[in-house]
Amino acid sequence: TSWLTLPDMEVMTPLIENPGGVGQEEENSEEDQDPELLFTQALIHLLKGNIGTGLLGLPLAVRNAGVIVGPLCLVLMGVVCVHCMHILVNCSHHLCERLKRPPLGYSDTVAFSMEHSSYQCFRKSARFGRHLVNFFLVLTQLGFCSAYFVFLAENIKQVVEGYQGVNITLAAESLSFANTSMVPAPVPLPTMVPSEPWALDLRLYMLFFLPFLILLVFMKDLKNMAVLSLLANVCMAVSVIIIFQYITTDFGDLHRLPLTSPLGKFPFFFGTAIFAFEGIGVVLPLENQMKEPKRFPTALNIGMGITIVLYVVLATLGYLHFGDDIKGSITLNLPHNAWTNQMVKILYSFGVFVSFAIQFFVPAEIMIPPVQARLRKSWRAPCEMILRGLLVCLTFSFAVLIPRLDLVISLVGAVSSSALALVFPPLVELITFSDRPLKPAMLVKDLVIAVVGFIGFLAGTYVTLAEIHSP
Repeated sequence: TSWLTLPDMEVMTPLIENPGGVGQEEENSEEDQDPELLFTQALIHLLKGNIGTGLLGLPLAVRNAGVIVGPLCLVLMGVVCVHCMHILVNCSHHLCERLKRPPLGYSDTVAFSMEHSSYQCFRKSARFGRHLVNFFLVLTQLGFCSAYFVFLAENIKQVVEGYQGVNITLAAESLSFANTSMVPAPVPLPTMVPSEPWALDLRLYMLFFLPFLILLVFMKDLKNMAVLSLLANVCMAVSVIIIFQYITTDFGDLHRLPLTSPLGKFPFFFGTAIFAFEGIGVVLPLENQMKEPKRFPTALNIGMGITIVLYVVLATLGYLHFGDDIKGSITLNLPHNAWTNQMVKILYSFGVFVSFAIQFFVPAEIMIPPVQARLRKSWRAPCEMILRGLLVCLTFSFAVLIPRLDLVISLVGAVSSSALALVFPPLVELITFSDRPLKPAMLVKDLVIAVVGFIGFLAGTYVTLAEIHSP
C-alpha cells in the first residue's frame, strides 16, 4: 500500500499508459522526460511507496503464521518481492535497448515482451497482456481505496465512542457531586470507556466519509494537494513512532503464543503480507526518473531492506504485545484511556484520508480517458466528475459488503497484489529472454515463484471468501 506525496505521483505518471494496442504511438510514453531524481530522493520515494496501511495489519499476519514462522516468512516474501522488482527493471532495460524505445512502464514492459517474443502465441496475446496488467493495477488501487474506507470507519468509530465515554463519565461525576454535601469528594480522572448505547453501525461511519472522499477526488490536479500530502506523511510518521513506543513497553506471557499456526490460516498471512509488500508499481517510474539509473538497484536494495526490517519488527513486536487479540490494524488495539492513543488513530486516519485521492489517481487515469474519448468535448468534464464519483461509490460498496479490515486486506492482497508482485515478473522474464537459451536455474526459479504466487492467489482468495461467507 502506498504512502505517497505529490512528487511520487509525478514519478508514477508513466504508469498511466494509453489503453490502445501495442505498437501505437503513445505520447506520454514517447516524450522524453528530464531525469530529476537524485539517489536519496529515489530512496525516500521507495520507502513512501511501500510503507502505508498494510504495515499496520502485519501483526495480524504474524498471528496467522506463528511467532516464529511469521517473521521468517515475512523476510522470505520480502526478499522474493525485491527480486521480482529487479526482474522487472532488467526486462524493461533489455526491451528499451533492443527496441530503441524510451523508458517503459509496467504494462508496456509486459506488452512489448510478448509482442517481440519468439513464440507466436505470446505475440498474438500482447494486447491482452497490456489490458491484464492494467486491470490488476486498477483492481489493486481500488482495493486499497476500499480498505481505506474500512480503516477510516473503524478508527474514527473508536475515537468517537471513546470520547462519548469520557462525556458520560464526566456527566455522572457532576450529577454525583450535585447530590452530595458541600464538601466534595476527590473526583477521579475520567477514563475513556466506549458508550455502547450510543454506538453507531460501522457502515454509517463509512457513509459519513463518502461525500468528503468524493469531493476529494474531484481535485484532479494533485499539485493542489502538495501541502496536504506532506502533512499527511508527517502525521503517519508520528503515529508509527508512537505505536512503536507503546508496543515496546510490555510483551506479556510469550509462552502463550504458538510458534506456528494451523496451515489453514496461512493463506490469510499470505494475503495480508503481499498487500503490504505490493509496491512494485512504483519501481519502473522511479528508475526511469533517476539522474543515475545505474544506481537504482542499490537504492532499491537499501530502500526495500529498510522496509523489510520495519515490517518484521513492527509485526513481531505488535503480536508479542497484544497476542491473539491483535486486530486488522494495530491502531484498533490501542486502549482508549490515553489521549496519545486516540491521537494516533486521528493522525493516521488523516493520512489515509489524503492518501485516498493519491491511490485513486491511477485507476481514474486508466479508466476515464477511454470513456471521455467517445464523447463530445462539451460532455467530457461533467462525465469525468460523474465517473469519479461512481468509482468512489464502487469502493464504498465493496467496503460496506465486507466491513472487516482484515478480510478486505487479505482479499485485495491475494487477488491482485499477488499477480503484480509475484506472478507477472518471473513470467515476463521468461518471455523477454525466450530468444536465447534459458539457464535451467533461472527457468526453475521463475516457475517456482510464479507457481507459488498463483497458489497464494487461489488459496488466499478461497479462504478469504469462505470466511466472508461464513464468518
